[in-house]
Amino acid sequence: MTEEILEPDLPIIDPHHHLWDLRPLMPMFPEPRHPFIAALVDNAYYTFDQLHAHLSESGHKILGTVFMECGAFYNGAYGEALKPVGEVEYVNGVAAQSASGLYGPQAYCAGIIGHANLLLGSGAGAVLDALQEAAPRRFRGIRHQGAWDADPEVLGPPFHAPEGLYRDSAFRAGFAELARRGLTFDAWVLEPQLPDVIDLARAFPDQPICLDHCGTPLGVASYKGRLHERFDIWRRNIHELARCENVVVKLGGLAMAFCGLPEDGPAAGHGSEHLAALWRPYIETCIEAFGPDRAMFESNYPVDYWGADYAVLWNAFKRLTRAMSAEEKAALYAGTAARFYGLEELLA
Repeated sequence: MTEEILEPDLPIIDPHHHLWDLRPLMPMFPEPRHPFIAALVDNAYYTFDQLHAHLSESGHKILGTVFMECGAFYNGAYGEALKPVGEVEYVNGVAAQSASGLYGPQAYCAGIIGHANLLLGSGAGAVLDALQEAAPRRFRGIRHQGAWDADPEVLGPPFHAPEGLYRDSAFRAGFAELARRGLTFDAWVLEPQLPDVIDLARAFPDQPICLDHCGTPLGVASYKGRLHERFDIWRRNIHELARCENVVVKLGGLAMAFCGLPEDGPAAGHGSEHLAALWRPYIETCIEAFGPDRAMFESNYPVDYWGADYAVLWNAFKRLTRAMSAEEKAALYAGTAARFYGLEELLA
């Protein structure tokens, strides 16, 4: 879908996208495919060329981006604990490619979020050190996703984390290693698990935590048709989490198949007005709870290609912030991301 770009001069830092090549893993994906898996398979190859095309051709003013771990380009030669270092090495190479200036002014992967298995307890510290060594100028922290639901059809294989991961004592021993190195933590859970993030944030009040994807409201499998029913539960938990001053929130991820916002995809061709209407209750609640200085818009690309073209996605966000001040927009679209991930130089 082609739309006129709204506010094309508004600076944006996209703080959440992936890079991967899933083609070798396709035999793992069962038939019939879960909608989320279908979306991944349809975007099985998403590396620098695809990212560059989406950002440079979008018409939006993307200053730079943050790569988010996704289990890609692991190096098994490093051993089980250290194999995620391969992903950071690969992405750091992409960032260096971008920094050459040959591909335009955008600073792709200016920040890198990797993965370390925090269930290693204090042993996760050695993995964190290796990740830092792999990208000393760009590595900012990790994500250890905790998404789980009692209904296996919600996520589909192979994405389930252990139940109650963020409350596990070994996980928390590993989590403590982040603060010792000044690193950030991204939390991805599903909406019913938000109390786990609240408990984690309260237990570690000095650890910077980012809640991904508005807490991932659910509209699939046993949750299909229940978004309205569960909205007040989600909203109460979002406001409770916002009381933890060490937590920020990413505004996005709502075009994922999990959410059913929209239900059809991939890239169903919905316009930004329609998407803004679907997402408004969630985006406005998160901004109300956290404030612009603790909230940041994200693309979650290519996963959110399920429901939104890259240019249309940012237009939808801009429709939702039309009435906001220039200062509020500056925070939501770039300032909060720059501060949380240490990318202030992109705003200079």
